[in-house]
Amino acid sequence: MSNAREKKHAKKMRNQPTNVTLTSGFGITDEKGVKHHNGNEKSFHYQKQEPHAGAAQHQQPKSTHVSSEPCMNEQPSKGHCKGEKGKGQAGWRGGHQGATREIPKYITASTFAQARAAEINAMLKAVTQKSSNSLVFQTLPRHMRRRAMSHNVKRLPRRLREIAQKEAEKTEHQKKEHSKNKCRKARRCHLNLLLEFNRRQKKNVWLETHIWHAKRFHMVKKWGYCIGESPTVKSYRASYRAMTNHCLLQDLSYYCCLELNGKEEEILKALSRMCSIDTGLTFAAVHCLSGKRQGSLVLYRADKYPEEMLGPITFIWKSEDGTITTPINRKLWLWTHPTLKQDILTELKVVCQCVPLPEVAASIPEVVLTPPEEKSHIEQTKNCKKRKRDDGEKNANNPVKKIVGDGTRNPFQPYSWTSPATGIVISDLTMEMNRYRLIGPLSHSILTEALKTASLYTGIGDAETLPHSWWIETCKNPDRVAVHHHQEAIFELLGGIASPAEIPAGTILGLTVGDPRVNLPQKKSKALPNLEKCQDNEKVRQLRLEGVPVECSHSFIWNQDICKSVTENKISEKELNQMRSELMVPGSQLNLGHRESKIPILLIQQPGKVTGEDRLGWGSGWDILLPKGWGMAFWIPFIYRGARVGGLKEGLIHSRYKGAPSIPDDYPDCPAGILFATEQENNLLEKYKRHPPAKRPNYVKHGTLSPFRCPWEQLTRDWESRIKAQEESPVSPCSSANGKSDTGKEDTCVVEGEQVPQLTCETEALQDSPGEPEEMMDTDSQGATMSRDTTDEDICGKNGGRAKSTFNVLRNRKLLKYLSAWCQPVGRRNQAVLRASRMHQQELTRATCLSILCSYPRSLVWVSLSLLRKGNPELHTMICIPSKEDFLRLNEDRLYCGPQESKHSDPFKAKARKQKEKKKTEKGQKQERGTAGESRCTKGCSEVIPGLWLGPLPNITDHCSRTLLGFVTQGDFSLAAGCGRALGFVSLTGLLEMLSSQPADKRGLVLLRTPASLQYRFASIIIDI
Repeated sequence: MSNAREKKHAKKMRNQPTNVTLTSGFGITDEKGVKHHNGNEKSFHYQKQEPHAGAAQHQQPKSTHVSSEPCMNEQPSKGHCKGEKGKGQAGWRGGHQGATREIPKYITASTFAQARAAEINAMLKAVTQKSSNSLVFQTLPRHMRRRAMSHNVKRLPRRLREIAQKEAEKTEHQKKEHSKNKCRKARRCHLNLLLEFNRRQKKNVWLETHIWHAKRFHMVKKWGYCIGESPTVKSYRASYRAMTNHCLLQDLSYYCCLELNGKEEEILKALSRMCSIDTGLTFAAVHCLSGKRQGSLVLYRADKYPEEMLGPITFIWKSEDGTITTPINRKLWLWTHPTLKQDILTELKVVCQCVPLPEVAASIPEVVLTPPEEKSHIEQTKNCKKRKRDDGEKNANNPVKKIVGDGTRNPFQPYSWTSPATGIVISDLTMEMNRYRLIGPLSHSILTEALKTASLYTGIGDAETLPHSWWIETCKNPDRVAVHHHQEAIFELLGGIASPAEIPAGTILGLTVGDPRVNLPQKKSKALPNLEKCQDNEKVRQLRLEGVPVECSHSFIWNQDICKSVTENKISEKELNQMRSELMVPGSQLNLGHRESKIPILLIQQPGKVTGEDRLGWGSGWDILLPKGWGMAFWIPFIYRGARVGGLKEGLIHSRYKGAPSIPDDYPDCPAGILFATEQENNLLEKYKRHPPAKRPNYVKHGTLSPFRCPWEQLTRDWESRIKAQEESPVSPCSSANGKSDTGKEDTCVVEGEQVPQLTCETEALQDSPGEPEEMMDTDSQGATMSRDTTDEDICGKNGGRAKSTFNVLRNRKLLKYLSAWCQPVGRRNQAVLRASRMHQQELTRATCLSILCSYPRSLVWVSLSLLRKGNPELHTMICIPSKEDFLRLNEDRLYCGPQESKHSDPFKAKARKQKEKKKTEKGQKQERGTAGESRCTKGCSEVIPGLWLGPLPNITDHCSRTLLGFVTQGDFSLAAGCGRALGFVSLTGLLEMLSSQPADKRGLVLLRTPASLQYRFASIIIDI
């Protein structure tokens, strides 16, 4: 019998009873030699004949009477009965051939009955014991099955009801617990919908546009929010066209807002410790301090610049009210990404010396459902009965409110902190406002058509009955009315301006608008700019040059009491629809009069692409800040004017086309960036392991040491060690930068026609520089390099991504301007012109490089890369330094794409094969060894993943034929440039080394190679400022 048949037979016999023992003979011989037949006459050589024994046993008595003369020969091989002619020499044959049996002469009744009783019990046990996972009603023929059998036992035949009842009592067959609202009618009840809406926001925060997004977008749970990632329809090119020619709408309400309230001098003094003027404008910039512009900067831990970066923020100062002469406290809003909020808030409390106020927790309105309320609502829908009028009266006394804002907030946790020493109050206004972003040239047209400025109160009607008392008081002040008219005039001018990029970057415009639901169009339309509004050329020119005046940047959204009143007095959709149904002419304009809500908003201009020389102003638009509760009231009118909605992926595309780093992906030196890199590596590794080895690339053979993460720490350390090794060795650094030595040339490099000594940094200067470890690393041998444990896991893995990184990103604007100029190639024809334009800049000399490296020994530089010819860069693409042979071949052949990396050997192939064989052996011995022993062995052994490097990484800069310079963090084919574009980081030390060794006309050229490819491709480095 083959192995397959044996396994099949064993599977069939695994549930057979073991209390019946079948003998191989026909009887039992006692001590006296008397042979007793017990009726168990199975002498078949095969176990498969056991089911046929019953048939032979039924024929046994008949056979005894038929055979009058028993066979005289007792030997089965020679015995031949006269009455059994034609049955064969071995007597009567039954079952398979070769299985012989003889009719017994007599039987013992007691033993025969015992044997039959045992077989009957075994048969009953086999019938009652299931050999499969199917239920009883599933064993019936199809024509006897009924759907009700699964829940009603009486639908089954009587003989199976008892077994079915036992199955129903088992836990795995128990019915699932019904929802508290048992029928759909009760679930769709408005009150229960509201309860369910509030309950589902307790774990992840829902934006006000969540339900709209959930019907049209792929939703993801990130950073404690439910956010739309991308539309369910194909939208890559459509989104790009919207950002370029039309308008793209995004919901950025998940961004966090921190408010600082106090004296201006104290706030500036505290925040000056967290930023540096070397990175650009600070909180004290004149245009930003007045409140007419929005500023942006990067925050660091107090007095730790340029290390321990916290993250980028945008800030807005509240403009000083001209109507108030007495000095008051200033307010400052800091807008940050949710992954950076906790670190920044902790540092702000340190520099401002703040402590929490226990009584402030009650100042923030929270909607918390108490258990008695939930219980009363559950009882209303029990048994699907109609609600009584008494229930309505109870609900009127204790109405359930819809959660507006952050439903995950703990009411007992403080969200405001004050400083007794400085008087600064820090408040967390997260989800207290909505923030939408309109991107594209039609942003002006959509805003001016969807929003209408609020009408002034004329004094007609009872002012006490109107819900907007704050607006009535405003209309009584002539100065406020004049400012409102001025804001309205500037807002009307925006409709005639072609693009938001024509207005100064960061311009702020405050407005008070009416309810945008009132003038909602019947059908979707496309808003277009109205050039007739730009007839007054002088005002438009002044707006383009100077922006919005300071007094027009004032908005009532800074007042939390007014925002709370606006949210509470909002007219519901039900009331608006009721008013529309009562119109005399259906579809006409709805006039609410003084009952119309007045909503304070704030418009902030987003500059778009501000770096580089090409496509300046691309992706510009407006951000609009709204009070909470009014999200959908503004969202739908924007869409009805032609705005296309985008998600997180569209935002990532927008930042890549602008050349701006994405948060937190492109901030590797902040805690949030380190944590993101760790999570991304785990996700990519799990995706890689899901594919079989034959269907995934072998990164070891491709020479890719780290395909799922960028080892920035080791990259900066290896370049620092490389510079030290070049000082100790007599090899020319120019040639060793490309992995080759040339002893016939002097240690000099051509820098714009001059003989300048090659870039080297003395050991004393490097040791005295900040961020240098106490012990210098040994780089004399590859074995010593491999023994170092310099992976990022040791740096950020143990502490969950919150450890301090020993490298930083260069953000000094002055140095970045030098690097940007040095990366530009110099041709023979325009060399003199370019020299004249660079008279105010420093040249790339040894002294300049030494001063840079001594201040920033382990730094990264943010660069933009553009492929010269075909190629599509992707995540973790390697940026390498081309050799002299590559430049020679490029000069000879202009169509030369680039060199090709030779395949590497896989030193872990044999180890992976042994591990695979060991797993096979352990799997075969699983039952004998036990599960516990196998798990202990698996944990003790280091797992070898075929295709990935095992253990500490070797020297990553010299692992391949071309020296590694950096990695790509964003890359794809650019629809704007028509070629591959990428963004990433390179080592500052390696960049200076490369620029000093390259010829003037080829300066800034690098090689790109994707992790799963061996082909290098030429690209140019651009450092945009």
